[in-house]
Amino acid sequence: MTLDQAQHQVDEWIKTHGVRYFSELTNMAILTEEVGEVARIIARRYGEQSEKESDSNKDLGYEMADVLWVLICLANQTGVNLTEAFQKNLEKKTIRDKDRHHQNPKLK
Repeated sequence: MTLDQAQHQVDEWIKTHGVRYFSELTNMAILTEEVGEVARIIARRYGEQSEKESDSNKDLGYEMADVLWVLICLANQTGVNLTEAFQKNLEKKTIRDKDRHHQNPKLK
């Protein structure tokens, strides 16, 4: 599935099952909450914190998909074409960072 297809599919789902989009501010708060859930899993599973039993069965991919869902909702609401935005961002990073990371002694 492409980003364009994902944006369209989320929009169709909202229109069919969700009645309407939550407000942009509500979705921003939800996005923050979802990112926090991803951070909690990563901190406990890959970081120094011990994983609580209640977190051990959480699916990291599912939680990341929740982040993507809300991000797509915000893109749809604000008229952002994620494909175009991502392509521009990748081009910017390629120009700006083409040598930067290779010259970073911390990465060698």
